[in-house]
Amino acid sequence: MLNKEDVRYIASLARIRVTEDELEGFTKNLENIISYVDQLNELDVEKVEPTSHVLHLRNVYRPDLVKPSLSQQDALKFAVDSYQGSFKVPRVIE
Repeated sequence: MLNKEDVRYIASLARIRVTEDELEGFTKNLENIISYVDQLNELDVEKVEPTSHVLHLRNVYRPDLVKPSLSQQDALKFAVDSYQGSFKVPRVIE
């Protein structure tokens, strides 16, 4: 199935440095993985509904409630410097 050159190529695509000693083990491991996937491809999944997740999960949202917040004047009390009702900060991009 796979040879050492294939594993070297896959490692280079993944930006993984593989030593000569590791090549043999990785080659066997990848062959085992591909063999297992081939077994899975033989299964009849025609009547299995697609799922987005294996567990039955749903998002739990809290109600979006409008609450009082700081007024503009109160927020600007904490500002080191302000200009026309906004926070004024030092320029970071020239």
